[in-house]
Amino acid sequence: MPEITSRRGLLFGAAAVSAGALITGCTSNEPSDSKDEPAGNNQPAADDKPGKQVTIGFAGPQADHGWLNAINDNAKSRAEKYSDVTLEITEGSNDTAQQIGQIETLINKKVDVLVVLPADGKALTQVGLKAMRAGIPVVNLDRIFNTPQAYRCWIGGDNYGMGLNAGHYIGEKLKDKPDARVIELAGLDNLELTKQRTKGFDDALKNYPNIKKVARQAAEFTVESGQAKMAQLLQAQSKFDALWNHDDDQGVGALRAIEQAGRDDFLMVGGAGALSAFQAIKQDDGVLKATVLYPPTMAASAIDLARALGQGKGIGGMAEFEIPASITLYSAVVDKTNVDQYMPTGFK
Repeated sequence: MPEITSRRGLLFGAAAVSAGALITGCTSNEPSDSKDEPAGNNQPAADDKPGKQVTIGFAGPQADHGWLNAINDNAKSRAEKYSDVTLEITEGSNDTAQQIGQIETLINKKVDVLVVLPADGKALTQVGLKAMRAGIPVVNLDRIFNTPQAYRCWIGGDNYGMGLNAGHYIGEKLKDKPDARVIELAGLDNLELTKQRTKGFDDALKNYPNIKKVARQAAEFTVESGQAKMAQLLQAQSKFDALWNHDDDQGVGALRAIEQAGRDDFLMVGGAGALSAFQAIKQDDGVLKATVLYPPTMAASAIDLARALGQGKGIGGMAEFEIPASITLYSAVVDKTNVDQYMPTGFK
């Protein structure tokens, strides 16, 4: 993006030129013989031009969170962009058995490619394997299956990177402050993603010996839990310099608790990329100064990848004939210096 823009350009640029072609153009004036050109120069790359018709089956969990709703919206709007794509989308479910049944229905319909954001990656691994064995390539979105045999390509966010970038942002802001104190409002502690976010945050703070993390509470990715847990942190910590909140949805509640307590003596960094967070950062009249992305645009990119798979194409900007086996998205920090760029990607 640019990280968003550059990533999309990297993946799906219509006029990709390989490094080999650039080197040839710069070092020789001799006419080229096509049979001597690197294979990568001629690989078919997915672009916006209509091609082979592709039916993509999409199965995700229930959209009971702003980020998950944005996942569905991104998938639908991206599919609508292509005249050669038909999207078969299931009704989202957090019930493992129901989601497995929905995916099996898509397999029986013989869709060309599946895009699956599993409610539980481990529990849905077998149905991913079933699709792959039936000759239907699977794009595994974010929550990863237990084995790479269950998907052709995985694309998702970087939870460790979220914590790492949040920690470095706060660290740079406080590096000159003696005995700086930070606190953390995490998400659900039973989720591996929460553990990874905390680990990244802690690892980043190790680079700043003047900073100490003095408290941590785990909320539940909801407004209500964010408000309740933040109130507890504020009561227990009369003075601190920075807060990292893992999730912008629960951050709405955290900001309510902060306002009710009349506190404005610290900086806050959020997580995920909600529109409300972007708007608060742009307004710049409160404690929220930045948020670290976990971009729901990954669903749009998953549709792009599925279309390329269905059409037997690679992706522009890369010399390989095939799409990559995995793509990890970068967790960019959005603050007042770049918030306008990211505003259109904010989820409600």
